[in-house]
Amino acid sequence: MVLLVLVVNSVIAQQEPTYTQYYFNNQVVNPAYAGTWNNLGFLVIGRHQWAGMDGAPTTYTLSVQSPTRFRNVALGLNVISDRAGFENRQMANLDYSYRVQLNRQNFLRLGIKAGITSYSVDFSRYQGYPGDPADPAFMGEIKNKIMPNFGVGGYLYNEHYYLGLSMPRILKSEFMNNFNNHSVTAEMRHLFLTGGYVFELNRDLHFKPTFLSRFVWGAPTLIDLTANFLIKEHLWLGANYRINDSFGFIAQWLFDNQLRVGYAVDFSIAKLRSFQNGTHEVMVSYELGSRRNWSSPRKF
Repeated sequence: MVLLVLVVNSVIAQQEPTYTQYYFNNQVVNPAYAGTWNNLGFLVIGRHQWAGMDGAPTTYTLSVQSPTRFRNVALGLNVISDRAGFENRQMANLDYSYRVQLNRQNFLRLGIKAGITSYSVDFSRYQGYPGDPADPAFMGEIKNKIMPNFGVGGYLYNEHYYLGLSMPRILKSEFMNNFNNHSVTAEMRHLFLTGGYVFELNRDLHFKPTFLSRFVWGAPTLIDLTANFLIKEHLWLGANYRINDSFGFIAQWLFDNQLRVGYAVDFSIAKLRSFQNGTHEVMVSYELGSRRNWSSPRKF
């Protein structure tokens, strides 16, 4: 159970959920990504981190984005359920994105995110792990505390590349346990820098390197490096390396230009690698309509 406490401490440092297939799910951290599909679209991700470890993080995400009757305006919705140990976060966010056409091929979207987080933790369930059952730090609970927040982002892109910068939660908040005045930092500021480029090697083969950098005040910087190949416009195959944390493999199948299903697996290279069986992530997305002007399929 000592490991469970370590897991929770780790998640406090990475409060924004981590995704291996982040390049198709940028909307979670960047509201400006909403509208880039040019269609009404739905995306669902289930992520089970550190499989086989009691209390390991699990995250379920639903993202929706849609253009509007106003040509350059798009809206989005994100609903996230994130659990680690005895901590639970339920998040719901609305996104507003406005597109600026820089020239014939390049676009800049600016976005605003607003939403709430519901946070719960029962400290009494930690009693005796690892110390004295009477330790006041492990008594009482925080139950369904609600905190509003907002964020901003920018997303520069065309058919071949993207570059995003965002801070999805600007307000920093602490939840107080009234039993022992124990404070939990429930929202910390995260700054995200993302980018990628698609190289057309030939008609049937494209190469897409991408990166995601996450900066958190008081925590180590997280950097994801990913390389994917698109084969015959139907199969994505790739690999991911999260510096000093994990490596993994990714596969996605495009049934048509609207439906895609993806799977990713990560293997830890950190100290917890001996106590778990990897991280597994499944993604499904579907787009309605065919308003996209670019060549198909969508590549990010």
